[in-house]
Amino acid sequence: MISVHLEAGEVSVRQQAKPRRPKGHALLRLLCGGICNTDLELQRGYYGFSGTPGHEFVAEVVAAESPKWIGKRVVGEINLACGHCDWCARGLGRHCPNRTVLGIVKHPGAFREFFTLPEGNLLEVPTGVTTDHAVFTEPIAAACQILEQVRIPKGTAVAVLGDGKLGILIAQVLAVDGAKVHQFGRHKNKLAISEKAGVIGEMVNGALPVGAYDYVVDATGSAEGLRSAIAMTRPRGTLIMKSTVAGLVSIETAPVIVNEITLIGSRCGRFKPALDLLRRGKIHVEEMIHGRFPLAQAAEAFRQAGTRGTLKILLDSQ
Repeated sequence: MISVHLEAGEVSVRQQAKPRRPKGHALLRLLCGGICNTDLELQRGYYGFSGTPGHEFVAEVVAAESPKWIGKRVVGEINLACGHCDWCARGLGRHCPNRTVLGIVKHPGAFREFFTLPEGNLLEVPTGVTTDHAVFTEPIAAACQILEQVRIPKGTAVAVLGDGKLGILIAQVLAVDGAKVHQFGRHKNKLAISEKAGVIGEMVNGALPVGAYDYVVDATGSAEGLRSAIAMTRPRGTLIMKSTVAGLVSIETAPVIVNEITLIGSRCGRFKPALDLLRRGKIHVEEMIHGRFPLAQAAEAFRQAGTRGTLKILLDSQ
């Protein structure tokens, strides 16, 4: 089978043997994968990564211990927890100190023809959700995670800084939940996607509002964005940090301390709420698909995904 490989900033395609299916795991055949900003940061050296990336996927189950999964179209939670520690006992396997993470930490990713994942991580894709749309389950789940961490009263003004892939999804999820979302970005066509869900698009042509919001989400993927987000947050406000950036990020801590701002790191979320939003047609994703490539052309796909202005690039198994 063919497999995508990242090492020292280079993307290549290799021939590998089909993986063996460990006990309790399913063998999955990739149908479609999505390249996200984290994959691009891994290419740039995030986590010192080398290996097969890919954690946004839809796959068909070709082998499993439980017959109910065979032939099913599935997505899968990306954290593989140990199941025995205190974190796992509390239902927080995403923070298990012994976990591996699909395509990120010590578990080869989904950008290959066949891969494995524990059956307990799988969720069936609803019949009415297309494969292309289901690829967005993982980042939508990451957006939904904000609502599990922060209680935002209905009708409250929330600023989302950034109009990239994750920013667009976050803005829509928060708007569907009842927040009055102001999304700040530099691309009118991208903001227009969020506006379909009731988001107020704000073109950034100069200075951003200062001390204007009780809740701010940084989804810029840049150090500069985090600094801007801090400045936008009111005293005693809450800043949710969604950007993953390779390297160190420096900020001036005085405004955070003086204004008593709460900083919340936010990462993965549960897949069920995300699939439910997709099933109900609440999140607009079709216009976010900016191209697709077969696995064999992964290097070109990554180049396109890293091009300014590009949203989601899909990888197909064929």
